[in-house]
Amino acid sequence: MTKKNSTPAKIFTIGFTKKSAENFFEILALYKITELIDVRLYNNTQLAGFAKANDLKFFLNRIARIEYRHDLQFTPTKELFKNYQDKLITWEDYVAEFEKIMQARRIVPHILTNYSDSPEVRYCLLCTEVSAANCHRRLVAEKFAEVFGMEIVHL
Repeated sequence: MTKKNSTPAKIFTIGFTKKSAENFFEILALYKITELIDVRLYNNTQLAGFAKANDLKFFLNRIARIEYRHDLQFTPTKELFKNYQDKLITWEDYVAEFEKIMQARRIVPHILTNYSDSPEVRYCLLCTEVSAANCHRRLVAEKFAEVFGMEIVHL
């Protein structure tokens, strides 16, 4: 069920924490991102600063003509998020549970139906974490890579 393009596209990921708004938008523009996919469970908290959903959607469009999409299919459950945040489970446990969630949500057909492997479309997955190493955005990016044969680039 994997679809591959002859010229592999890229899937980018970024975390907004420890980035100024200026730096964040410069990075997205530099990599010619065309659509930002918000994979955060909570995208409207006060802690999000410039990355609150409505503000972010406005800034992305106004500053860089980037489309914004919040896709809840790519978010962890509240329970999984809280258990990891409260250190009740390890990262390895989180990964195993999130994989089960993606499978139950039929993520591969979701990606095939709602996203493209066109090299002209440059998706960037947004989450909070500075590094993608222990962030579910990396796991989602790996699904895109699996489905479309995309190269993963963490910004």
